[in-house]
Amino acid sequence: MTDNNNKAYKRYLVTPAVILGLSLIISTLIFSGAWRKIKSENQTITVTGSAKKVIVSDLGILRGTIIVEAATASDAYRDLQLQKPVLLAYLKRKGFDDDKVNYQTINSYPNFNFNAQGQNMGIRSYSASQMIDISSSDVKLIKEISLEISSLIQQGVNFQVNPPEYYYTKLSDIKIEIQAQAARDAMTRGERIAEATGRELGTLKSARMGVLQIIPENSNLTSDYGINDVSSIRKEIVAVVNANFEID
Repeated sequence: MTDNNNKAYKRYLVTPAVILGLSLIISTLIFSGAWRKIKSENQTITVTGSAKKVIVSDLGILRGTIIVEAATASDAYRDLQLQKPVLLAYLKRKGFDDDKVNYQTINSYPNFNFNAQGQNMGIRSYSASQMIDISSSDVKLIKEISLEISSLIQQGVNFQVNPPEYYYTKLSDIKIEIQAQAARDAMTRGERIAEATGRELGTLKSARMGVLQIIPENSNLTSDYGINDVSSIRKEIVAVVNANFEID
């Protein structure tokens, strides 16, 4: 074989190897680029956004029970009827006429005597009770009455008052607003985290609204089932949103 033929033969052998090598390099680059793209597309971030708003109760409810005890059931019922006008007169002075007072059924029941061994020794007396409640948009008046009404004991009225309850009746008007604010807060948090790592916040993949919490003002109370505080006139409604975003 001549030198020229030998050189041509070598070029024939080298060329496929070079082509194969270049093909492997190109394939590796394409695969690496595709992998980085897939990896980037699969990266997400989950953030929690929250929002709160102070609300002032616009409805107050006060409940309580007149309770009397006497030797017989008829005497207990009679004494209850004697105490009721004193209570109603007090409420009327506060602006609640009889038609604004809600009456529950009168209950009558015996009270038993028990010895040291827990044996029933018979009826000791009878009690009669009746629950009433009032409501008003003047929540400060409801609070005032709740603090004063127990003093009627000085006039012979045994009225056991419950803690007043305060409600905000326009919750449906602000639920969507407060949840939207929480969602915007989640987006803002996500954008800041993405920027800090040199990335951009992408498409929202999913979002889950937490349970609304209605808590006393400046309180950190929370519950998985939600809190609906009725003990405070001023309170806060708190919304939480968990959002998952893609990262570009």
